Amino acid sequence: MANIGSPIGVLEMSDVEAAARTLGIEVAPLEIRRAEDIAPAFAALKARADVLYVLGDALTAANLTRIITFSHTARLPTIFNARDFVQAGGLMSYAPNYPAQFRRAAELVDKILRGTKPGDIPVEQPTEFELVLNLTTAKALGLTIPESFLLRADEVIE
Repeated sequence: MANIGSPIGVLEMSDVEAAARTLGIEVAPLEIRRAEDIAPAFAALKARADVLYVLGDALTAANLTRIITFSHTARLPTIFNARDFVQAGGLMSYAPNYPAQFRRAAELVDKILRGTKPGDIPVEQPTEFELVLNLTTAKALGLTIPESFLLRADEVIE
């Protein structure tokens, strides 16, 4: 599910589709632009999907409860790009560790305040990622998460 009214949503959906192709996975995009598009998107999805990846942005965050309710009703496991969505009832997320990114940003601000020119600071990518699983949601969906996967998780919500 992606907010195609957002440039970030369009770019990330393009990346998701490219990655899926390399893995031989078919993507059935649910494109939304506003909250009113969520229910029809789920209705159009019907039995076409085994899992739902939700691109996080302001629209999906504002409608998180609605999205999770529809996905639970459809018995669709949901994957998100931030742990907050999993804490709210999504199945899992694999995402950058945002607190670590904020700490790194503070270090860079400190450098700038001490005189380093912003143009002299190299662009950085996240280096710490977290896998978060919600076992309560897994059980509600009738899913069994393999022990090996649970051991890899950074956090398991029970």
